Amino acid sequence: MSLVIKGGKLVDPEAGTIRAGDVICRDGRIAAAGPGAAAGAPADAEVFEAAGLFVTPGLIDMHVHLREPGFEYKEDVASGSRAAVVGGFTTIACMPNTAPVIDQTALVLSVLEMAERAGLANVLPIGSISKGLAGVELAELGGMFQAGAVGFSDDGKPVMNSELMRTALQYAKMYNVPLITHSEDMHLAADGQMHFGAWSALLGLRGIPAVAEAGMIARDCMLAELTGGRVHVAHVSTELSLSILRWAKSRGIAVTSEVTPHHLTLTDEEVSRTSYHTNTKMNPPLRSDADVRAMKEGLRDGLIEVIASDHAPHSLDDKDVEYNFAANGIIGLETSLPVLLTKLVATGDVDLLTVVRALTLGPAKVLGLVRKGRLAEGMDADLTLIDSETSWTIDPRRFESKSRNTPFAGWEVQGRAAATVVGGRVVQRDGRICV
Repeated sequence: MSLVIKGGKLVDPEAGTIRAGDVICRDGRIAAAGPGAAAGAPADAEVFEAAGLFVTPGLIDMHVHLREPGFEYKEDVASGSRAAVVGGFTTIACMPNTAPVIDQTALVLSVLEMAERAGLANVLPIGSISKGLAGVELAELGGMFQAGAVGFSDDGKPVMNSELMRTALQYAKMYNVPLITHSEDMHLAADGQMHFGAWSALLGLRGIPAVAEAGMIARDCMLAELTGGRVHVAHVSTELSLSILRWAKSRGIAVTSEVTPHHLTLTDEEVSRTSYHTNTKMNPPLRSDADVRAMKEGLRDGLIEVIASDHAPHSLDDKDVEYNFAANGIIGLETSLPVLLTKLVATGDVDLLTVVRALTLGPAKVLGLVRKGRLAEGMDADLTLIDSETSWTIDPRRFESKSRNTPFAGWEVQGRAAATVVGGRVVQRDGRICV
């Protein structure tokens, strides 16, 4: 059966164009895309009228915590997949900080099997760099890569051992996959609760200085230059970090980076404004207004290639405690797109093409997904249809995710994923799962 997306506004991040047209999907691939393409569709094709909607390559979130195995009360592969497609994401890459840690072949295969049973989003496992995330001994990188891991990370923890990081970069280079770094000097960060600055002093909370992030980025970039390996900096958050990235790229070092919607839209003042609400606690922490402006500029000029949610589900027990004891992290699969459309695109801070590129082509290139991220013949028939006009209120009680830890609850937003197509199937429409 074929599917025709008819009469939409095709957003092509590779060509840098937005134009009226159609998309024909056949046998899980894009058969044609462009003005008048629907004329060549089979007579029995399913037709989706997309007038007024933007049609983009399927959104990719390369930084998601699905919590399974071990923490299924927070999230599991099935619930995370539902949240993904409702949020417009057709592909998600899941981090390995589970219990047990995804540090061996069998666990990579297990995640892939769970994703196949869920039958919604494409789920790509990321294996750990070190065994048990302990930062001592290299994990089973080769076996995990062969099983389907698209990268390696100890996210949630930095690899403090520089020799281990150097060795991991050499191994990952053989497979041409990135090491995704949680860039944080644990000695400088210590027991920090929020960004080090005026607000941390005023609120009496221990701060995490910007140099704790930037210093580790500098180390990892130098190790990447030494080894020829690839580094991808997760959730970059400080202006100082961007200076390091510019320096590294000027030397031809293979480094890419991502920024989260919350680091593009919220500052450390939010901790005070919400009276220490623990949904403002994450790592890296919300930074200064100058840092937020720098993140937007880095996105606009292409220094930052990817937007990723760092979707981190937590139960009420993890968050309904004193600020010092609360878990770090917020969820983002169902809020990322509307928050970006409202706070970046509608305001004119960042144009739609740039946002779409960072949600599609950018992560596809970083993870080596050659058939994703583009609107072109032969690509996987993964598509996101965006309604940029609908206004609505974010209500966590309606989320598909098992968790509710979001700082965006109650926000009035404009825009959402009107439909999500995975492998040529409409799996979500108007916020409801179709399969």
